Amino acid sequence: AFAFLPGNLHAQIHIDQLLPNQCHYQGKACAPGTKIRFSIHAAALDIFGIGGSDQSRRINRGQGQKFHFEIITVDRTGKVINRRKGSGRQEVENLPQGATLEMVYIPGGTFTMGSPESEESRYDNEGPQHEVQVPSFYFGKYPVTQAQYEAITGKNPSHFKGEKRPVECITWQNAVEFCQKLSEKTGKTYRLPSEAEWEYACRAGTTTPFYFGETVTPELANYEGKYTYASGPQGLDREQTTEVGSFPPNAFGLYDMHGLVWEWCQDVWHEDYNGAPTDGSAWESDGDRSYRVQRGGSWVNYPRLCRCANRYWVVAGYWGSFRGFRVVLVPGL
Repeated sequence: AFAFLPGNLHAQIHIDQLLPNQCHYQGKACAPGTKIRFSIHAAALDIFGIGGSDQSRRINRGQGQKFHFEIITVDRTGKVINRRKGSGRQEVENLPQGATLEMVYIPGGTFTMGSPESEESRYDNEGPQHEVQVPSFYFGKYPVTQAQYEAITGKNPSHFKGEKRPVECITWQNAVEFCQKLSEKTGKTYRLPSEAEWEYACRAGTTTPFYFGETVTPELANYEGKYTYASGPQGLDREQTTEVGSFPPNAFGLYDMHGLVWEWCQDVWHEDYNGAPTDGSAWESDGDRSYRVQRGGSWVNYPRLCRCANRYWVVAGYWGSFRGFRVVLVPGL
């Protein structure tokens, strides 16, 4: 800690480097030939009137409300072989009409994107596998709900009505417009995820076909349950959406990444990953811009289409009762 003493010292302050937990400044005093360097903890930034709100500082540093959940792992037959406690950090955005939007902090890291050739029911467009460095970001805890969508747009196009159900019958343009309106209302930057961000967030450190493990069961996700993956069991085919958060989350605390509704990504469709970015950004060069990527599968799909690595191309203007989205909040600078 430090303090400026009263006097006639005037200094020019230059921001040299901004890190998540510490800020470094370089200053030059007016007296010729003098130069000082000092460090200021982020909590002291308000001395200069540039610290921003408590919320903005939390967003910069991945802080916020802590929440807890249970992480489940299954074997190839769908039997639960491990249960452990998990925790995460989230920011809660207050929306009109009493709605709220929970955004979970996703720490940056490197992961292997795509599926190995040995993965059951994989498609060639899921390769070649490649390393991707993904910066930290905030991701929707759930797909955008009907209550959230209506609070921002005043509309609810969904076929299966319910405030806590995911909004569906959404085109890619609808999803982009929602992000734009949400950004305008909050003064923050909301957008669709890149494909790399989506898969990184879905895997949450796992390398298996599902974040649950080698298979998925109808007790763990909403998909066409009469079909199986690996040696998993058959089960209930719900034939409709369910309320968000009805099934166990992954290790980041994200819910419904497998099944429920397809989720739009920012990327233009490409037939494989040859030439794909390795920095976590959306791949929007080349390709046919009328086709965009969707991830995650839905209530109407086979389990193989709900895998972490599965990707699907859709005309940007198409919609259906199985197409929704989830949003990214870009950390402030």
